[in-house]
Amino acid sequence: MLLLEQILNGLLVGTYYTLLALGLSIIFSLGGVVNLAHGAFYAVGAYLIVFLSELIGFPVAFVVTPILVGMIGIIVETFFLRRLYTKDPILTLLFTFGLAMSAEQVLRLSFGASGIPFSIPEFLSGQLHLGSFIYSYYRLAILAVTTVSIGGLWLLFNKTSFGLIMRAGVADSEMVRAMGISIKPILSLVFAIGVGLAAVAGSMSASLTGVQPAMGNDIVTAAFVICVLGGLGSFWGVVFAGLLVGVLKGVTALYIPPAAEGSIYALMVLVLIFRPRGMFGIRFDRLE
Repeated sequence: MLLLEQILNGLLVGTYYTLLALGLSIIFSLGGVVNLAHGAFYAVGAYLIVFLSELIGFPVAFVVTPILVGMIGIIVETFFLRRLYTKDPILTLLFTFGLAMSAEQVLRLSFGASGIPFSIPEFLSGQLHLGSFIYSYYRLAILAVTTVSIGGLWLLFNKTSFGLIMRAGVADSEMVRAMGISIKPILSLVFAIGVGLAAVAGSMSASLTGVQPAMGNDIVTAAFVICVLGGLGSFWGVVFAGLLVGVLKGVTALYIPPAAEGSIYALMVLVLIFRPRGMFGIRFDRLE
């Protein structure tokens, strides 16, 4: 029973990783941007859910938070990143790194360096009892939200004209432009969706891990590892890798606690030895 609980807890952590990694993956797939500020958007989402919950209640705040963060993402992409797409890729790395550092300091100055506690919403504070197995409703809600988010994202990318244009842009952006379709608004929306997913992850984790300015630094590293494991450009590869990493950490923490963090990097090394593009990675001409 303890092993089952650790597996479920690992899946819970894996949900944060999965949403973050999906955001990173789609932003890179279309725009070629390695977004080092992704963890900062995660932290901003966590702070917004704390602030907005006091004003409009948790359910409404949970919906509004990723929308607001997505709008911030559109501003960042439109006025800053768009100028760098055709330049040396190192410039986007430097810009997003600087943005991450700046965002962390703004949060530190605005809300203080110490963490902010955030309680689980009262209507989700109960527990599910199945014999000797106990699991909180809030954690079950997180698993449900993640499932809906992943399913909705897949439908958007595979069953809509927006998704068709986006996938065509990933495969051959020059051909899309030659057909008279502007890729710029697609890039903005994809960036907004990517950082919006980070905000959803931050909103969900706020009640469990607390809220503090540097909270995005460690988790975004794991998200990059998941992108590498799953394979850049592979939707289900990233989902599988995110949940796998969460479960691996949870089970390792049960049996070998000191190795819990290092286990995901050991897995990455093993995968890259045999699958350099990741478990389900696709070919990107610009990386060959």
